[in-house]
Amino acid sequence: MRRLAARGAAGDVGEVAAPAADSTDCAQGRSRRPPRLIDLCAIWDPGVFLPAAGWKRASGTARRRLNEAETLSSVREAQVERLEAARPCRPGSRERGPVLRMARQQPPPWVHTAVLLCLLSLTGAIEIPMDPSIQNELSQPPTITKQSVKDHIVDPRDNILIECEAKGNPAPSFHWTRNSRFFNIAKDPRVSMRRRSGTLVIDFRSGGRPEEYEGEYQCFARNKFGTALSNRIRLQVSKSPLWPKENLDPVVVQEGAPLTLQCNPPPGLPSPVIFWMSSSMEPITQDKRVSQGHNGDLYFSNVMLQDMQTDYSCNARFHFTHTIQQKNAFTLKVLTNNPYNDSSLRNHPDMYSARGVAERTPSFMYPQGTASSQMVLRGMDLLLECIASGVPTPDIAWYKKGGDLPSDKAKFENFNKALRITNVSEEDSGEYFCLASNKMGSIRHTISVRVKAAPYWLDEPKNLILAPGEDGRLVCRANGNPKPTVQWMVNGEPLQSAPPNPNREVAGDTIIFRDTQISSRAVYQCNTSNEHGYLLANAFVSVLDVPPRMLSPRNQLIRVILYNRTRLDCPFFGSPIPTLRWFKNGQGSNLDGGNYHVYENGSLEIKMIRKEDQGIYTCVATNILGKAENQVRLEVKDPTRIYRMPEDQVAKRGTTVQLECRVKHDPSLKLTVSWLKDDEPLYIGNRMKKEDDSLTIFGVAERDQGSYTCVASTELDQDLAKAYLTVLADQATPTNRLAALPKGRPDRPRDLELTDLAERSVRLTWIPGDDNNSPITDYVVQFEEDQFQPGVWHDHSKFPGSVNSAILQLSPYVNYQFRVIAINEVGSSHPSLPSERYRTSGAPPESNPADVRGEGTRKNNMEITWTPMNATSAFGPNLRYIVKWRRRETRETWNNVTVWGSRYVVGQTPVYVPYEIRVQAENDFGKGPEPDTVIGYSGEDYPRAAPTDVKIRVLNSTAISLQWNRVYPDTVQGQLREYRAYYWRESSLLKNLWVSQKRQQASFPGDRPRGVVSRLFPYSNYKLEMVVVNGRGDGPRSETKEFTTPEGVPSAPRRFRVRQPNLETINLEWDHPEHPNGILIGYTLKYVAFNGTKLGKQIVENFSPNQTKFTVQRADPVSRYRFTLSARTQVGSGEAVTEESPAPPNEATPTAAYTNNQADIATQGWFIGLMCAIALLVLILLIVCFIKRSRGGKYPVREKKDVPLGPEDPKEEDGSFDYSDEDNKPLQGSQTSLDGTIKQQESDDSLVDYGEGGEGQFNEDGSFIGQYTVKKDKEETEGNESSEATSPVNAIYSLA
Repeated sequence: MRRLAARGAAGDVGEVAAPAADSTDCAQGRSRRPPRLIDLCAIWDPGVFLPAAGWKRASGTARRRLNEAETLSSVREAQVERLEAARPCRPGSRERGPVLRMARQQPPPWVHTAVLLCLLSLTGAIEIPMDPSIQNELSQPPTITKQSVKDHIVDPRDNILIECEAKGNPAPSFHWTRNSRFFNIAKDPRVSMRRRSGTLVIDFRSGGRPEEYEGEYQCFARNKFGTALSNRIRLQVSKSPLWPKENLDPVVVQEGAPLTLQCNPPPGLPSPVIFWMSSSMEPITQDKRVSQGHNGDLYFSNVMLQDMQTDYSCNARFHFTHTIQQKNAFTLKVLTNNPYNDSSLRNHPDMYSARGVAERTPSFMYPQGTASSQMVLRGMDLLLECIASGVPTPDIAWYKKGGDLPSDKAKFENFNKALRITNVSEEDSGEYFCLASNKMGSIRHTISVRVKAAPYWLDEPKNLILAPGEDGRLVCRANGNPKPTVQWMVNGEPLQSAPPNPNREVAGDTIIFRDTQISSRAVYQCNTSNEHGYLLANAFVSVLDVPPRMLSPRNQLIRVILYNRTRLDCPFFGSPIPTLRWFKNGQGSNLDGGNYHVYENGSLEIKMIRKEDQGIYTCVATNILGKAENQVRLEVKDPTRIYRMPEDQVAKRGTTVQLECRVKHDPSLKLTVSWLKDDEPLYIGNRMKKEDDSLTIFGVAERDQGSYTCVASTELDQDLAKAYLTVLADQATPTNRLAALPKGRPDRPRDLELTDLAERSVRLTWIPGDDNNSPITDYVVQFEEDQFQPGVWHDHSKFPGSVNSAILQLSPYVNYQFRVIAINEVGSSHPSLPSERYRTSGAPPESNPADVRGEGTRKNNMEITWTPMNATSAFGPNLRYIVKWRRRETRETWNNVTVWGSRYVVGQTPVYVPYEIRVQAENDFGKGPEPDTVIGYSGEDYPRAAPTDVKIRVLNSTAISLQWNRVYPDTVQGQLREYRAYYWRESSLLKNLWVSQKRQQASFPGDRPRGVVSRLFPYSNYKLEMVVVNGRGDGPRSETKEFTTPEGVPSAPRRFRVRQPNLETINLEWDHPEHPNGILIGYTLKYVAFNGTKLGKQIVENFSPNQTKFTVQRADPVSRYRFTLSARTQVGSGEAVTEESPAPPNEATPTAAYTNNQADIATQGWFIGLMCAIALLVLILLIVCFIKRSRGGKYPVREKKDVPLGPEDPKEEDGSFDYSDEDNKPLQGSQTSLDGTIKQQESDDSLVDYGEGGEGQFNEDGSFIGQYTVKKDKEETEGNESSEATSPVNAIYSLA
């Protein structure tokens, strides 16, 4: 099957002369040119049509494929013969090619097999590239691209908008039906249709009631090639009715009794959100005693006296109108035996008895009774609710009969009173029950859950684009509960009433097209429905006849590094799908095999580039309508290598360090050497010097310590080397005597003494050792006994560092010896010398061994094991164990044996039988307490049966659902650990893609009849076997099942590289995804410019599946770009990879280095002197300005202006401006800053607008008057202004 239009394969199309006149010519239906006919009735080898006459020249692969096909069952052979006799041979079949039928000669046996292969593959289709030039040229039936939801609820206060948009070539026209009748838009002045769209707009600005337009609408998009339909859109107007007025009497209730306050909100569309508050708008506190149910009612499991401190009002919030309606408040009157509402009783451990409230067992307030049922649709949320009354307040717990709650999608709400299961599936059906319990008892309610399903797609029909004479099919498969029915339509009319089409055959949920022609173009609708909903899908059939054309730019230059792998892309399009061949330097031989590999999409891969691979490569695409070609020039470059790498160095503070980095590269490529510090760009400050082959650091400081990476890169590759610089700091001088004293571990304690000797205790006293300038924090007392583990010390107890005497609790019949270890912040001391020994008297054991187990090691035994007791629990000499066992179901007499070790094996047992086991400790002083009974099992044998009736349902591209019949318990022969599925990937649906057939497994613990296998590879053929597993191992395997995973989304593109050769362009390159998971249809690139926190507009680019590079023209040299790239299949976009363009050098300046440089400059003498001179100059300037400003008066300024004054300029007759105090006020719209400058606020004017380059002139009094005219005058005379601006310093000299 060859699905992509941009596909080709190596090989020549076989050409034969026309057959004799007495034979049937298959090619005559395809071409009218008899001299040379392409024989499409041929064997299909990978990419090669082998003529029927050339059977002997067929490749070994083709021969093997046909020989394997000849072994098909006799049933299929008979079916082939019937089909061959009933159907004439047709030209142009895409999949295997039809078979040449001969009139007088019996065809060879392989002809029947070829016919079968031809008929069994009718799914070939052409896919249109995303290239806009091709999209706009080709004729296309209409396709619905946007529509309103099926249940369309609108706000009555707004205009109504019903969306319907479609694309096609020519552009489609639109019309609507309302309630299945034609909707005449022209007759209703309120209704209009948007231009170039089918979207309806109903305008109520001039009056009208939205309710009059409620109903079911459907949009029809039509052009000359067919008609597409939208969903049936049910239009409803939102409603928020008022609450009916009612007078509510006070609710009287006995304390401790249950109570339900009903809300009964008015029915709204959509349903309102309910919440309870007091009439003063205070929220009602809810807990497990008082809570709101899903129906909006407020439930009290038991009423307490404090509940009458407020009233209760139900509130309804409506979505569209954003209004809240409040019901009249309920007032509670609580009758009580204890009228005093003592708040201290609320936290009383027995609050109810303290208030005289009688305790009672739970009972359900909602739902009623002991059982109920609930139906939920697949994919929706299941909400189960149980609210119980009782004193004390009952606790609610949830269970599912025969299994566990789905932990991944089940959650508890409303204080465990509600169980919500999200995204319900068929596996969630069954019986659930809630258990309400308090200390008086418990009660349960069973809820039977049935899961139904509205129709959902298994195989949604897809658009079908064929070449004339090709075959194809539309498949419409859906599932649901109950099973949905399928109805086919063509151009909006039932298929039964459409004109007959001899090339079309309907087989249930599939329409098969044979020998399609231009007249077969139409839009087909599949409507599948059941009582819970419907699905409507449009899929058009388009027939194209297009000669080959190239989609990539011509004469591309590809540069690649020596010994790398590269791919030359040659995207093309044509109908019928062209074949593609590659040639090098005009040579006649086709490139494929060896170091070359041609992919189905036309790309040529060179597995390892050598110098001799440099040259011009030509790709030629050919179909029956013509051919097209393109050239790619390949240049091979030497790799970039660092042949002398930087070395790790250790340097003292203040010294100079040099890191070498010498590089060899291709001389035709531009080399860039950069350095990283701790994997971040290195700022080269004034203490560093970067040369072509080294980096020198002067005056090394502590902050220079870290890893340094030399990165040598060209536009094609890079190499890097790393070294670590360690900086030795100066020895610090101690600030005081204590800090100078070294700290050490404490000395060992000494002189241990035992006193207060008792039967089960003793006092241990010791003298602490020196703490060595670090206070002792803890003492650890250890003991050793000489009977069970002599010479092994165990921790006994731990005491604070301030203690040197402690009483130790002892066990019977242990010969103790003690020692003490001191601990401070530096570490632990050596242990002290041991104390003298002290033996306690013996006693019978007070405990029995723990962890008693009974498990079979073979199928006919049971091994009883336990953890032996230690010396401190033996309590006497000769510790031993009395082991007892018997068959559980027979209740026979106990077998017993005395054991001195920690295991005993019972032999000659039946397979996997339960036993009761007891192990009791005993010593010379007596037996231990009566032991507990433990259940053990004898040995297991392999299971004898396999799961049967294994059914597989494909859930998505990476997961399947399994269902099987469980094995009978007596065939397990052990503990059923799990059901296990062994599966392996047999092959990929993508041609020439090697797959690993390693077996994998999925485990389903417990005795269950279903499970899910996930993490599969999409678009692959799998095989699967099931086994049952017990403790011994696997049972026999079930029948091998085969299944195919559908197409999925691809993985992220590999090796996404962003390079910036200059400030005008950014080059992007990437490789195809490692896992296509289907047929790639292209790539999507999203990129956005950013400068700091400012983001530009996101731009989206779509590329063909063969394109792996792209050049972005920068809008400005400052902004950086963030790129997100993902690959696409028919299913959608896959995982995206994100990269950013490199930062400009000035953005990579580390802040710390900059701050340190500032600090270094500020301490220089010349800098301090310069600052003092500037300060003195500013002070003189301010004094002169202050003196001159106080004079006021008139100053001639006309000679300072380069343009004549306008008539509106304020002036005196002598041509002078009049300056006064008001003239020196800040300009309107400006504010004065702290440093005296004038800042612009809201005005667009600027002082820069009144001078050249922002440099104004100062007059004799220091006032800013240079080039001052209105903005209009300035613009009229721009370019003629004087450049001789007077500086403030010149103004001072002129005054002098």
